[in-house]
Amino acid sequence: MHRPKLFGTDGIRGEANQYPMDGAFVFSVGQALACVLRNRNPHAQVVIGRDTRISGPMLESALAAGIMSMGAAPLLVGVLPTPGIAFMTKRAHAGAGIVISASHNPYQDNGIKIFSGDGFKLSDTDEETIEGLVLDQDLKTKRPASGNLGRPIPIGDAERQYIDFLKSAFPRDLSMKGLKIVLDTANGATYKVAPDVFSEMGAMVHVLHNHPDGININDRCGSQHTLDLEKEVVTAGARIGLAFDGDGDRLIAVDEKGQRLTGDQILVICAKVMKDLGSLKNNLLVTTVMSNLGLRMACKRHGFHHHASKVGDRHVLEEMRRLGGILGGEDSGHMIFLDHHTTGDGILAALQLIGAMVRTDKPVSELAGWMELYPQKLINVEVKSKPDLSTIPEITGVIAQAEKDLGEQGRVLVRYSGTEHLCRVMVEGPTEEITLKHCSKIADTVKSVLG
Repeated sequence: MHRPKLFGTDGIRGEANQYPMDGAFVFSVGQALACVLRNRNPHAQVVIGRDTRISGPMLESALAAGIMSMGAAPLLVGVLPTPGIAFMTKRAHAGAGIVISASHNPYQDNGIKIFSGDGFKLSDTDEETIEGLVLDQDLKTKRPASGNLGRPIPIGDAERQYIDFLKSAFPRDLSMKGLKIVLDTANGATYKVAPDVFSEMGAMVHVLHNHPDGININDRCGSQHTLDLEKEVVTAGARIGLAFDGDGDRLIAVDEKGQRLTGDQILVICAKVMKDLGSLKNNLLVTTVMSNLGLRMACKRHGFHHHASKVGDRHVLEEMRRLGGILGGEDSGHMIFLDHHTTGDGILAALQLIGAMVRTDKPVSELAGWMELYPQKLINVEVKSKPDLSTIPEITGVIAQAEKDLGEQGRVLVRYSGTEHLCRVMVEGPTEEITLKHCSKIADTVKSVLG
């Protein structure tokens, strides 16, 4: 029988208090991770942090108990953004770091993401070993004697250490003193850290959605829902609005006119400024195949190279490291500045964007114009099965016709979801009308064949 794969592209996720996000299962994941680490270091330590979900403390307790039962020590940092936990893992020289979060998902969900000791995501090999221990073996046989149990170690100043790290990432020759900024912290993990960072750097900060109650995380706020932020930026007369997701690894920005910028636009702005400064290593920007066609055009126009990876920030990072790039990300707002950090960091990305705004002395609306957004339409089609799309003549035919009609003024991307029974149909084109026409036609064909 085929063993289910616990780890998706971004760790283990599910509904809180239900398998696999229930206390008993999470306890066993803590045990398995501790087993892997203690094979390398008998005094292994694991950083554990979480976002603001009501289920976070329960899962934190279960993980910590599992880790201690195998003789390793959990380092407890409490509520901290995902990139802050990656930072603390490396800073503390821990064997691994665990984030308890479901990112931008609603409060009902939760998840576990594991970083290795170097602050990068856990290797596929270690994930497979942990899965094997949890699903196939009896962990009871690996328990140490009662005198060798691990002990919890609270890390009281993790928030302070992370804030100081972030502040050091802002260009030293620039200042944001007096700059009016609106933040939306999504009632999530950035609710304390983000306002402190920008306030301490001299900005005039107005904060939205920074009163987490355990169930309001990402609820009509944050990077996925920027309507409140767009209105408040205009009302307050702010220079920029910054929205983070529940675990703080995404950034979406709003310009002074209340217009939303995509992750692609922010990446182009940062890449151009870095290129002009001579700091864009290998003159390269890495994004995924889902990036807007306008990003590729902008890269050509501004004179830096573009490389497209598979979807997912894990794949972006792999390609950045393989090709020697230091800037990459996704249109969704995951951005990796590898000269500063090992993982996507929404606050760090915001600091780089503000740095670009201050350095160029241009409003964000003007910087956003460095990339022309092509009309894009995405339709998710429910499918009963996932046969190779290239073997289905009806689908390949309608895609080929769309590509012929669009020519160099658009593109078509049709792919299955890696986690759901969906086929994603994305089309970009010169106008909204043409884009919608081709996307709808392909989606209807997929539905008739596979739906």
